[in-house]
Amino acid sequence: MPYEYERDGAAIYAESFATIRAEANLARFQPEEERIVVRMIHAAGLVGLEEHIRFSPGFARTARAALESGAPILCDARMVSEGITRARLPADNNVICTLHAEGIHDLARNMGNTRSAAALELWRSRLEGALVAIGNAPTALFYLLNMLEDPACPRPAAVIGCPVGFVGARESKDALWADQPVPCCIVEGRLGGSAITVAAINAIASREE
Repeated sequence: MPYEYERDGAAIYAESFATIRAEANLARFQPEEERIVVRMIHAAGLVGLEEHIRFSPGFARTARAALESGAPILCDARMVSEGITRARLPADNNVICTLHAEGIHDLARNMGNTRSAAALELWRSRLEGALVAIGNAPTALFYLLNMLEDPACPRPAAVIGCPVGFVGARESKDALWADQPVPCCIVEGRLGGSAITVAAINAIASREE
């Protein structure tokens, strides 16, 4: 017998978001934050994720304003950069991932660090006012924080810090949250990942539900 299932994409989204709003504890979020949280929960398929999401004051508005002004989105991994819905970007923003740029392997070896961290050295000329999205590599987030310790380093507008994993993920996000060099969003602990990070960017970029 053929399977019966919902075939209307808009209806699937509407029911999904309604389910999330009915089941998740969203009371502590501002409206512009709640939209982001709902999308992140949807990407993870995990009601309860909201308990681990943190926004610094003004993050959502600052990140949206950066995109509206034409700021680039700097991504630590192709899984992040490729997931961003270009049609939602308000200013045809550039989406940049330098992880596979020419010479990165040699640069990482010379630095004694991961490719994910070394790739951030190629961000310096683009970092001022950018939206930074780190959804994979804790080493990238740690390296960014070290870069921002230098007063001469350009400052991004905002940082989404959601690396995932068992080594350094919790610690890198704790460091970002403690320091808050710019407005930021994190998912506490080991949770995170590219899908959640992409969901946050797409929610920030779009004024639709």
